[in-house]
Amino acid sequence: MTSPILPAAGVADQLGAAVHQNGALSVTGLLERGFSRLFQGLVYAQIWEDPVADMQALGLAEGERVVCIASGGCNVMSYLTRRPAEVAAVDLSPAHVALLRLKGAAARHLPDQGAFFDFFGHADRRGNIAAYDRFLAPHLDAETRAWWEGRAWGRRRIGIFARGAYRYGLLGRFLGATQTVARLAGVDLDRLLACRTLDEQRHFYETEIAPLFDRPLIRFLASRRAALFGLGIPPAQHDKLAADGGGDVVPVLRERVRKLMCDFPVAGNYFAWQACRRRYGGTSGGAVPPYLDPANFDTVRAMADRVSVRNRSVTEYLGERPAGSVDCTVLLDAQDWMTDAQLTALWSELTRTAAPGARVLFRTGGIPDILPGRVPAAILGRWAYDADASRLASAADRSAIYGAVHLYRFRG
Repeated sequence: MTSPILPAAGVADQLGAAVHQNGALSVTGLLERGFSRLFQGLVYAQIWEDPVADMQALGLAEGERVVCIASGGCNVMSYLTRRPAEVAAVDLSPAHVALLRLKGAAARHLPDQGAFFDFFGHADRRGNIAAYDRFLAPHLDAETRAWWEGRAWGRRRIGIFARGAYRYGLLGRFLGATQTVARLAGVDLDRLLACRTLDEQRHFYETEIAPLFDRPLIRFLASRRAALFGLGIPPAQHDKLAADGGGDVVPVLRERVRKLMCDFPVAGNYFAWQACRRRYGGTSGGAVPPYLDPANFDTVRAMADRVSVRNRSVTEYLGERPAGSVDCTVLLDAQDWMTDAQLTALWSELTRTAAPGARVLFRTGGIPDILPGRVPAAILGRWAYDADASRLASAADRSAIYGAVHLYRFRG
């Protein structure tokens, strides 16, 4: 964890390259620039992809080498439960880099599992700040420490862990806004969290939530591309969502909220708890990400030094790795943002660095696989699309926000 965080100009340039696909004076171009500016701060205090579904689809095995996008870091830390040889994480957001470095230091240096869970499970204990100053700050690199001890609205950023960290970041504030809208509409989301069966959850959704999508204000807000920036959805991805609904994003959002609320028992779906209350609903099992389950703490602590994190793009990082040195790559939904040229550059490096039997997993805002016809056949033809594993992973993803999960296997 020694790579420096890019200066603001470098961050802006890389984010611009990833997001800006239209001219600055066009409506879409202005939205893209607004989105990339928001991404320079903390977006996800918790990642919004299901690491359990991902590890199952990948068949992640002990001793394998993983490259992934960091986001909120729950994925990276959860992969450690499979005892990989390394997890190399990259992210264009300096805030996400700082968050993952903090999690890694906490796994290694906090006194015990209880202190670790207080910090990232509860994430609202006053003692967390004293624990940071005593146990973590001395072990952080200068850039990461400067980020957490820097000021936002007059307070040190690290203070969010005493006030409920999952209430912060772009996603946390977006979820807070949606919870306010539900409350103003007379919907008590605690009733969902109190459900004991899937039938009760479905009844709650059908009677309380589904009718909200027919309200003119909700339909108007959902159709505005900027309204979904809080979910980390740029204009290009919003368009893919709308395409699945025949040009209307509302039916797509309706179905994905239905899946979140109806397809998985809420007691074991921490994404539902975050969506409804911006906190976790328990201390073990599916109520928390795998890295926070007390049963996994000793493994996470022992494996934490196998994580590295860099403030750069995945294509750039893969270009630095030796040929044949990666077993698994997890791209989250980053490809939804990319041009054909960027996709080709990425898959050229994925192919060059793929070890025998390598796998690549990614998500799409829409349902279809976005690669055929956009990545040259000479490159993509060296990979086999695993339709069965993709279908199962899509169904198993408890976060429910994406159209599909896709898995490719390296042919050689």
